[in-house]
Amino acid sequence: MAYISASKPTQLKPSLYSNLSRTANPISLKPLSFFSSSPSPNPPIENPPNPDQESSVAPVAAVQGTLNLETPKQEDTPTQRIPRGRHRNPETLEVTICRMMANRAWTTRLQNSIRNLVPEFDHSLVYNVLHGARNADHALQFFRWVERAGLFQHDRETHFKIIEILGRASKLNHARCILFDMREKGLEWDEDMFIMLMDGYGKKGIVQESVRVFQKMEELGVGRTVKSYDTLFKVILRRGRYMMAKRYFNRMLGEGIMPTCHTYNIMIWGFFLCSRVKTANRFFEDMKNREISPDVVTYNTMINGFHRVKNVEEAEKFFVELKGRNIAPTVVTYTTMIKGYVSLGRVDDAMKLLEEMKSFGIKPNGITYSTLLPGLCDAEKMDEARNILKEMVDKYTPPKDNSIFERLISGQCTAGNLDAAADVLKAMIRMSIPTEAGHYGILIENFCKAGVYDKAVSLLDKLIEKEIILRPQSTLEMEPSAYNPIIMYLCNNGQTAKAETLFRQLMKRGVQDSTAFNNLIRGHSLEGTPDSASEILKIMIRRKVPSEETSHKLLVESYLKIGEPADAKTALDGMIEQGHFPDSSLYRSVMESLFEDGRVQTASRVMKTMVEKGVKENMDMVAKILEALLMRGHVEEALGRIDLLMHSGMAPDYDNLLSVLCEKGKTIAALKLLDFGLERDYNIDFSSYDKVLDALLSAGKTLNAYSVLCKLMEKGGVTDWKSCEDLIKNLNEEGNTKQADILSRMIVGKGKAAGSKKGKKPVAAAL
Repeated sequence: MAYISASKPTQLKPSLYSNLSRTANPISLKPLSFFSSSPSPNPPIENPPNPDQESSVAPVAAVQGTLNLETPKQEDTPTQRIPRGRHRNPETLEVTICRMMANRAWTTRLQNSIRNLVPEFDHSLVYNVLHGARNADHALQFFRWVERAGLFQHDRETHFKIIEILGRASKLNHARCILFDMREKGLEWDEDMFIMLMDGYGKKGIVQESVRVFQKMEELGVGRTVKSYDTLFKVILRRGRYMMAKRYFNRMLGEGIMPTCHTYNIMIWGFFLCSRVKTANRFFEDMKNREISPDVVTYNTMINGFHRVKNVEEAEKFFVELKGRNIAPTVVTYTTMIKGYVSLGRVDDAMKLLEEMKSFGIKPNGITYSTLLPGLCDAEKMDEARNILKEMVDKYTPPKDNSIFERLISGQCTAGNLDAAADVLKAMIRMSIPTEAGHYGILIENFCKAGVYDKAVSLLDKLIEKEIILRPQSTLEMEPSAYNPIIMYLCNNGQTAKAETLFRQLMKRGVQDSTAFNNLIRGHSLEGTPDSASEILKIMIRRKVPSEETSHKLLVESYLKIGEPADAKTALDGMIEQGHFPDSSLYRSVMESLFEDGRVQTASRVMKTMVEKGVKENMDMVAKILEALLMRGHVEEALGRIDLLMHSGMAPDYDNLLSVLCEKGKTIAALKLLDFGLERDYNIDFSSYDKVLDALLSAGKTLNAYSVLCKLMEKGGVTDWKSCEDLIKNLNEEGNTKQADILSRMIVGKGKAAGSKKGKKPVAAAL
């Protein structure tokens, strides 16, 4: 069941609403006491003293008029078993209305639903709905609707409630309109309503509006007491307007309103905040001259103020004076003194004060520990810091500032106390303080530096398992100096998958670390999982993260090891695209693997890339690839590769290629290769012509042989005359008499002189 605090008693007629469950609270509404002057022992140091805050009294909710409809019991109907456990109480009417407003848009339909649910609205119901509304908009809509619909006539208490709600939600213009419209409804104003509005404007930093509201009180005849002035002082001093505060203080005295201890506390606090130390001191003396005894809040404010300006002697003087006046110092007093000593580096004095306050039975709180621990870390007193932390855990007193744990872990690691640093993390868990990736990162980094990798991996397992990195509320991220060493260790020790899991969580937080990426590629490649490495590489390329040459090389070699030369070739291409230059051995490895796998054309493309990149080694592999291309009939591709080689200054062995082709009966390929060389005037031995001619004659390709012979004779080459005679005979037999006659005349014309020109024709030989 949902309860609404500070709700008012509900007056319902049993005859009409006996089926509705309501919340009852016998306590009457008390006016807010936010601005009373009664002292409080523990005000915040950095905020205006506000000793008048009272703890709210929790109401006692009772359920009345529960629907109780009974069905006549039949004799043959079995008795229904009542389930065990605690029964859920029915929802109260005001809670139902608040839930309806929160879950549905404010429309006429919703208004009708509420009206049908509650035909008659009384003061208690309206007040409780306003109090329990989920947000200020719901409360304001309900407030205006019940009045405009004629369902309820608002009184002073409901106006007070809505102004309080709107002021707290910073809807100050609405609150102002509602306040100033009260007189038209026949309702009287009181000081507390204007105080709430002034305070609301002040918290929003709109000082001028707070002042206007204060002045409006006088115009409207609303009596102003010291509470109004205290609120005004608090607003204007918070914004640093100390001169205005002094003027209104004098005006207050002129109106015969006497300041209280709380008034002086606010003024002194404000002057210290504005660095007006002398003025604050004068007000302290004026306070005593008016026989207003300073309380512990006053002394705390003075001590804190002098510590703010680094005047520790004056702070100590007021601390001694406090004790001399038999005013018991509080935890705020000691914490303020400790903070001052820590700011000056006097950690030993701060520790003495801590022991003193504990000897007087004053328990340190979270702020005390948060104040002291950074000083111990700065002073490298890590043993004392460890004892303080143990004390905090034993008393379950977490600090107010969780950033201190980062300092503690770093300090212990710097001091070489890795176990103590790990205990800090355990202390956080015991005190239910959320651990963050940065805390684990500091420990992991230092464990790696010390070579204690098993503990680093153990911490990493917890970090990954609980997905601490992905927590949206985290503010302390894991640094590269922490995750890179552990990723490298994991990748070098066969645990790349775990390293990748860590880094993928980091990537979701926007991390794009080149070192980590390359380590993952190397790790997967060494472990024989190049596909995983390739996926990481794709992410790098997509995110434009620079890669390293060694990572690409290992990826290519990894594909070769598992017998995937095609993927190795793709990885090699990617390496080149990223601006890296493979060495000749890597080219050779890929070409050999492709060649042995029967992928001659793919190996040819690798060869082409290698030649274009200026690599002049591995000519034996080049010859094998060219021969295989020609043997398989990929003549045009082979000729293109030969042309590229010649232009790059790397001439292939033509004679050997022609000889192999002729021996294996690839006469057409040999003929095309020979013609290609002749057209470009390449350096070819005349004996190679003879071999091609003989192969063509043996294959019965007389016209092709005739063409070769003619070209050979034009080059001045001498061939075997018996072969020429056989060729002429074959041409005549095949009816190619014209070609036979031409060849005969060429032989006669050349005569024996042609025989002296055997050997190689000098041409511009390639290097």
